[in-house]
Amino acid sequence: METIPKNDEAPTERLAYSIQEAADMLGVNYFSVYRLIQRNKLKVCRALRGKLLVPRTELLKLLGTE
Repeated sequence: METIPKNDEAPTERLAYSIQEAADMLGVNYFSVYRLIQRNKLKVCRALRGKLLVPRTELLKLLGTE
């Protein structure tokens, strides 16, 4: 049986976050994130079963850190 080598590096950042996770990261209400999406200030992508995901790059753009 082959063992999988452990990675000693820090965990990598996720590529996308749920609406609630994005709201928590931004420090705003869940519905505020939806308003940003409706006003085309924040781009999202759809995952399986229609779930909306906010890409990490979009959050960074909104925060002005990228």
